[in-house]
Amino acid sequence: MPNRPAAPALPRRDQIRKEAARLFAARGFLGVGVDEIGKAVGISGPGLYRHFAGKDAMLADLLVGISERLLEEGRRRAGSAAGPQAALDSLIDGHIDFALDDRDLIILHDRELLHLKEEDRRRVRRLQRGYVELWVAVVREAFDALAAAEAEPVARAAVHAVFGLLNSTPHSAAPQAAPVDPAAERAGLSREAMAALLRALAQGAFVAAAAEVAALRPLV
Repeated sequence: MPNRPAAPALPRRDQIRKEAARLFAARGFLGVGVDEIGKAVGISGPGLYRHFAGKDAMLADLLVGISERLLEEGRRRAGSAAGPQAALDSLIDGHIDFALDDRDLIILHDRELLHLKEEDRRRVRRLQRGYVELWVAVVREAFDALAAAEAEPVARAAVHAVFGLLNSTPHSAAPQAAPVDPAAERAGLSREAMAALLRALAQGAFVAAAAEVAALRPLV
């Protein structure tokens, strides 16, 4: 049986990003030195400065980069979908992929955002707000009960609840080549089954929010 061709090597800058994210997530931003990151990618610590100005720049690149990626990908998914419900389903699928495949970045955001320079932290927050507003708009279009102005806080709360649900998947996980949530492993679930479970829970949260508003509307 012929050997499979090896996967192409990542560009050096992407290798540095990957290893920096892994080490920062495992040991904390303050617990990792430039030399250690350099060793992980096979170059001297000072050699990293050809790609990044320093450790602060690596962290900013990771956190700003993922925030930009989520917003851009979210806009692409919503814009190319055949209707609001399809757009919401696509947004959910995209965020599940992020939660299962980029757990180091979620951990970094939760633990290390305070180590960003103020300008970079504001930029991350601005991008995140854009991502939330995109979801809120799509959710309100997908459910008639959430379209009214008075239902906007319920839609927003549901979006944040779904983010909390999906983003919680990496916190007890150790990085591995084919990420699978540990709860899924204990339950004997494949990555695909775990994604399906998360998808059902996220969709159910929005259906419940819409149903709650619809049930209260006659009382208003």
